[in-house]
Amino acid sequence: MQIKGRKALVFGGTSGIGLAVVQRLAEAGATVIALSRSSANIEAAQSVVPDSVRLASVDVLDREALAQVFADNAPFDILVNAATGGERALGPFLSMDLDGFQGSFRKLWGYTNTVRIGTEHMTEDGAIVLVSGSPARKCGPGAIALSTVGNAVEGFVRGVAPELAPRRINVVAPGVIDTPMFQMPADAKTAFFEQATSKNLIPRAGSANEVAQAIMFVITNDFVTGTTVDVDGGALLP
Repeated sequence: MQIKGRKALVFGGTSGIGLAVVQRLAEAGATVIALSRSSANIEAAQSVVPDSVRLASVDVLDREALAQVFADNAPFDILVNAATGGERALGPFLSMDLDGFQGSFRKLWGYTNTVRIGTEHMTEDGAIVLVSGSPARKCGPGAIALSTVGNAVEGFVRGVAPELAPRRINVVAPGVIDTPMFQMPADAKTAFFEQATSKNLIPRAGSANEVAQAIMFVITNDFVTGTTVDVDGGALLP
């Protein structure tokens, strides 16, 4: 796929990985609509995205609002969903609040909503990218909710890819990435990243741009669908 002249919708596109994707798509010549449910993130993104990018507010769990967004921007060629869906439960499963565990699946419901509602408005050679994470296949202590949701996202993509063809759908699975999601003092964040990545083959946190580069790969490579691309510094290896 040639990006120039295409139209792209990026959910979760005002912060972190989504914002990095928005910037790359715009630089490549796409018409980009960056969507977020956070008014604060939308306001902050205004000063860093190219002038050509349109910012809009929508909650991926609001199906009626989503349907309106897709109809207003039809037809489009690229759909990227990097929205987290909200809070994610952490800790041991056997002591976890089950409402918190269930709430972690808002990410999956947001993804399935955008794919189900958006596909009918896509061009036939369109590309969809969702974001899971390395815990999907290597669950560390306290990451059972993240792992289970990530597994569901990756399984969903493998299952639905034949039904969407000739449109393509893929997953990019980041490891520990330095994004605004980690809200802590600089010294504490540095210590956390050092501890979290110390056993990786590349012992550091990744950047949002490194993940965005992988997302651009699966968008532009017309021979890739139904697969997961890992960007994790070797975290999945023993």
